[in-house]
Amino acid sequence: MTQTPIRAQAQARFTVPAKHPMVTVLGSGDSLLRVIENAFPSTDIHVRGNEVSATGDQREVALVQRLFDEMMLVLRTGAPMTEDAVERSIAMLRDAESQPETPAEVLTQNILSNRGRTIRPKTLNQKRYVDAIDKHTVVFGIGPAGTGKTYLAMAKAVQALQSKQVNRIILTRPAVEAGERLGFLPGTLYEKIDPYLRPLYDALHDMIDPDSIPRLMAAGTIEVAPLAYMRGRAQPVFTNVLTPDGWRPIGDLQVGDLVVGSNGEPTPVLGVYPQGEKDIYRVTAQDGSWTLCCGEHLWTVRTAADKRRGKPWRVLETKEMIGKLRAAHARRYELPLLTAPVAFPERPVPMDPYALGLLLGDGCITGSTTPSFATQDEELARALEAALPGVAVRHRGGPDYVLNRVKSPGDVVTLENPVTGALRALELLGTRSHTKFVPDDYLFNAADVRLAVLQGLLDSDGGPVTQSDRTCRIQYSTASIVLRDDVIALVQSLGGVAYTRRRPAEGRRQGSGLAAHRYDSHVVDIRLPEGIEPFRLARKRDKYHAAGGGGRPMRFIDSIEPAGREETVCIQVAAEDSLYVTQDYLLTHNTLNDAFIILDEAQNTSPEQMKMFLTRLGFDSKIVITGDVTQVDLPGGTKSGLRQVQQILEGVEDVHFSRLTSNDVVRHKLVGRIVDAYEKYDNRGEGK
Repeated sequence: MTQTPIRAQAQARFTVPAKHPMVTVLGSGDSLLRVIENAFPSTDIHVRGNEVSATGDQREVALVQRLFDEMMLVLRTGAPMTEDAVERSIAMLRDAESQPETPAEVLTQNILSNRGRTIRPKTLNQKRYVDAIDKHTVVFGIGPAGTGKTYLAMAKAVQALQSKQVNRIILTRPAVEAGERLGFLPGTLYEKIDPYLRPLYDALHDMIDPDSIPRLMAAGTIEVAPLAYMRGRAQPVFTNVLTPDGWRPIGDLQVGDLVVGSNGEPTPVLGVYPQGEKDIYRVTAQDGSWTLCCGEHLWTVRTAADKRRGKPWRVLETKEMIGKLRAAHARRYELPLLTAPVAFPERPVPMDPYALGLLLGDGCITGSTTPSFATQDEELARALEAALPGVAVRHRGGPDYVLNRVKSPGDVVTLENPVTGALRALELLGTRSHTKFVPDDYLFNAADVRLAVLQGLLDSDGGPVTQSDRTCRIQYSTASIVLRDDVIALVQSLGGVAYTRRRPAEGRRQGSGLAAHRYDSHVVDIRLPEGIEPFRLARKRDKYHAAGGGGRPMRFIDSIEPAGREETVCIQVAAEDSLYVTQDYLLTHNTLNDAFIILDEAQNTSPEQMKMFLTRLGFDSKIVITGDVTQVDLPGGTKSGLRQVQQILEGVEDVHFSRLTSNDVVRHKLVGRIVDAYEKYDNRGEGK
């Protein structure tokens, strides 16, 4: 006969400090004590006054002793002990060998407090989920309903906003029941999306003063929208975007193509997302530059107050700025400029760029006579000759110089003048003052080539304009509309700004006033960044620097006006600040920087939607994606993006998957049992 070994018996006593009423330890009507007794049926637990004693198996008694120690640690923080908390503490203590965390560490971790209510994790997996959100940029919270995935993520988002770790919260859900075709549903946008987003609203109202929520949403600090509307930072498909090869319609771009970022360097396109037809706005700066975009398109801007207080640039949607463009009659929103000249790849050119600029300014290149140049500055004539090999610049009288070919012994008379040949190759031969232009091979060339062309134009037809108590601006004039626009493009590509105005030919006289002008004059006022020299001609250069240089070029939003409806697309780029160069060298972007973004019910995203959402991540942002892969409501045949992404991103650095189970359900206990029952049923392979 085999005898059952007798386990060692032990006894422990625990004294509750007098400052803690026994009701907080034992519960109302001894409810907490009954939970402990049921969990340790073989242990005798007695209470006398403020002393608790336990007698029984040595291991069980040690657990009871440890349990009361942990309960006191929790109570000392002011956190209450509930029946549920006691049950979870016992479970954690029984599993102590496989986990480093203690019950007190889990139950006393405060995330957020509002209106006398504290939000904290209630289970070990919940604590690990919350810790993962702190440590990682992208966190997936996967588990059954009732495990607090969305609620805890929302609490962390509000905490990050209040501590100024992020500037905005973005909450989104897929609206699967409507097939994401919300435009076909009756009512306003908010009436349409309300049923899908109500759980997010409810959680938000638990954590933030309800009276402040409308204000935060109106300011764009909190954005709640279906996933279908998250992509809508878009521009019309025909809008030009700058690439290393020049301008291309945004609708023609593909993933992997290169566009130009705010530092002037190429940056790859990470995503291209067609947006369908949208309401479009024309955003115009005070220098006349403009582009088109939708109301949700994002702009990096700052105000005078931001600059004065040393605050960083902020990101606002187009529609957020409408009606707020002036502050005390001054333009409110400053736009960023290129931080360095655009780095176009170098192209071979048939003529020195500085010489080309001089000839476009004061050269006669009609082709009916030998090319000539008019200037009162002999310095320019000598510079032109030095820049044109095989050409002699001969003074003909007054301001006129002729560009003759230098003949060598044995040359035939029919050899073409090198200048004429180069102008012919550039399709400039035969142009006159009102038809001149800068060829693309110079407009989209290396920065030193573009600057040399601009210096030639300014040395011949431009100059510094000094102003009392102000920095010096640069002024250029031409009769050619195309050349005017090319000069503006050169300036903008170097990081400067240019304003233009027209002086009508009518009523204006040349020289002594005997001859009238035949063409309108287009005057361009220019400001270039510090360190970019606009002049080579000594007298102009000296005057420019004596007046203090050109100051800091600036751009401000002047107007935002409706511009109809257009087919649109949005792109994401890999640049660190998410900016890319669009029409007129304006800088814009459409990723989500400085944001805490939550995608809820992610099991109902398609793989394409999941990829789109993840690649919208901006810098200094955090993404939390929650879902239950057992409750997929997608149309038949559509794969769940949440299921697929686990295979794709598992193990990727800074991406974390937190998995919660029925043991983490914090609703009614029956919910956990229901989840377990369904999981057991599914594992049997029935119900298919």
